[in-house]
Amino acid sequence: MKRILVTGGAGFVGSHLCERLLREGNEVICMDNYFTGRKSKIVHLMDNPYFELIRHDVTLPYFLEVDEIYNLACPASPVHYQHNPIKTIKTSVLGAINMLGLAKRTNAKILQASTSEVYGDPEMHPQPEYYWGHVNPIGIRSCYDEGKRCAESLFVNYHESNDVLVKIIRIFNTYGPKMEPDDGRVVSNFINQALQGQDITIYGDGTQTRSFQYVSDLVDGMIKMMATEDSFIGPINIGNPVEFTMLELAHNVIELTGSSSKIIHMPLPSDDPTQRQPDISLAKEMLNGWEPKISLREGLIETISYFDELMKTNSINKLLNV
Repeated sequence: MKRILVTGGAGFVGSHLCERLLREGNEVICMDNYFTGRKSKIVHLMDNPYFELIRHDVTLPYFLEVDEIYNLACPASPVHYQHNPIKTIKTSVLGAINMLGLAKRTNAKILQASTSEVYGDPEMHPQPEYYWGHVNPIGIRSCYDEGKRCAESLFVNYHESNDVLVKIIRIFNTYGPKMEPDDGRVVSNFINQALQGQDITIYGDGTQTRSFQYVSDLVDGMIKMMATEDSFIGPINIGNPVEFTMLELAHNVIELTGSSSKIIHMPLPSDDPTQRQPDISLAKEMLNGWEPKISLREGLIETISYFDELMKTNSINKLLNV
């Protein structure tokens, strides 16, 4: 049994990771300050004697004994990370410093949840790990993009200067149950608009692309990356290489929800990437044949079911004044 710390463990991805690590027989410590995380995502784990919850902000040091650390703490959707850009940068940079310091003191292995945003609006397509990116360092998304780029640099330098065992993954667009309805991500936006019969909002002409990965595939890739040989630190892309336009996604959601929603177009936000698709050749090679298993339609069905149930529960609670 390993003692594993998951920062941001009450978030969308973190809560799924905590569940998986517990199922595999580990002791899990979930750390979150609830800036975007929700206790409701992990409250069902509280009865497990091998689960512990700590309310703490990673921008401040913390001392405990652990074997592994998954550093997921950081708001990940544009709505949240642009709400307080300074806090976002601090979480990425100071959080990395504090968790790397903890890993150094305890000789723990630590994984950094980086992002495809380090590639910015890419000029190379699809994006391999050796591509340095095309990022606006002072743009509206820079608090997240540059914060994560700096965190990657910190991880590499702690490894080279202090022999800290590090792993770096770059996460591409991920979706699934436990997403927040108001997180501003395109999948949750489209589903909630469709379920409520509202117009589906596409920014730009809808030809911009994304590659959507179901959350269970991401968690599987994270765990396999942590288990690789110590000499391999990454970075490595974890994402689904199947590319879809925003129009294709919208039509899929309308069909699967049976909605009568219409598609409307709004101006494209500043620095919004026009293409995003991972090259996962390295992941297939290094992660024991890992590749995504869940198709977009399969994942959308599960995610739509989750949001539909959530809306019904919220409606009942409002009627009961809960």
